[in-house]
Amino acid sequence: MNASATAETFRAPVRSEKIAKPRIGFLGVGWIGRHRMEAIAKSGLAEIAGIADSAPEPAAEAATRFAGAVAVKSLEELLELEVDGVVIATPSALHAEQAIVALERGVAVFCQKPLARNEAETGRVIDAARAADRLLGVDLSYRFMKPVEKVRGLVSEGELGNIFAADLVFHNAYGPDKPWFYDKRLSGGGCVIDLGIHLVDLALWMLGFPQVTNVTSRLFAQGEPLRNGDAVEDFAIARLDLSTGATVQLACSWKLPAGCDAIISGTFYGTNGSASFHNEDGSFYDFVAERCRGTKRQTLDCPAEEWGGKAAVDWARRLADDSQYDPVIERLLPVSATLDAIYGH
Repeated sequence: MNASATAETFRAPVRSEKIAKPRIGFLGVGWIGRHRMEAIAKSGLAEIAGIADSAPEPAAEAATRFAGAVAVKSLEELLELEVDGVVIATPSALHAEQAIVALERGVAVFCQKPLARNEAETGRVIDAARAADRLLGVDLSYRFMKPVEKVRGLVSEGELGNIFAADLVFHNAYGPDKPWFYDKRLSGGGCVIDLGIHLVDLALWMLGFPQVTNVTSRLFAQGEPLRNGDAVEDFAIARLDLSTGATVQLACSWKLPAGCDAIISGTFYGTNGSASFHNEDGSFYDFVAERCRGTKRQTLDCPAEEWGGKAAVDWARRLADDSQYDPVIERLLPVSATLDAIYGH
């Protein structure tokens, strides 16, 4: 595979519908919701117009921090504030319906991952965005790390030659602290849909979204092969065979005794060497990129950065420039289909 021929910049044509400073509402202000709200506020790209949460106290407290922001009780009340966009950071089972409601009201949406629990739900949300001609974004934040961008540049420019294999890993020594994560009806699954979604997205995005022709996987719960359809996995291994002939191997977990907080990495092997990104010293935030040739390893220059809120800020910037539908979001469909295949759906 010639990576330079397959990697593309999937960006819709620039349109003329500009919003001087979008008014944004936030639905759900747990840790992630607050972090994304603060990142957008710090960017100065948008006005924080309203905040809603199932618990009124966090919403009220957050609203006091932003001039003009009001605390409300529901998505419906957020939409009544005549916002231009809404950021959704609620339990996964609510994402699709909440996004569709907002889009059908003509409001752009930025949603925490996963956008939905499966491909069918994901397709419904994308259809709603297309029909409403509104911008839809999903918080696939690892795309915005400089080490990841550096590796993608080497892949897309053909510097690594023909990419024939990739290994991606996300092991988390901890598990989610909310009970709904462990209820499949509410979460859609365990570590695969929570962490593996990043790995699948990064693999396909890096390689220009080739077709996934075959998927095999093994899922475990507390050290045993997953057999209970209502249980969620805490360890998973998957193999993706691609139309290019390349093979991708993925592994992810919650509560793995890995000797550190996290192991997060991605390595892409080509006929002219390899390139990888990985976290440092078990950190969730500090990453480096490396280029390997034979036995020689070169650390690539990637300045330290705060990357966690960059996807949200990028959406706010695009919303200010053009609030209309961007077909780039349709690349989420093969990601969702691959997750379904890992689950054996």
